[in-house]
Amino acid sequence: MKSDDLARYIEATDGISKPWLLIQLRLAKLKERRHEISTEEFNRQVAELHAELMKLGQWWIGQEKDVF
Repeated sequence: MKSDDLARYIEATDGISKPWLLIQLRLAKLKERRHEISTEEFNRQVAELHAELMKLGQWWIGQEKDVF
């Protein structure tokens, strides 16, 4: 999914308060810029996104019906 489509989905579903969707959006934008940045910079930013995702922890516990 392109970042523009994902951004519209996030906006339409009031997903701005869902950090996992925002990380997906940032990843989509990063993938679109892949050819503009060095491999090292790309890898650094992917690692940063991964670290932020891991900080979310088990956010889904108790929200299974809403999230999945």
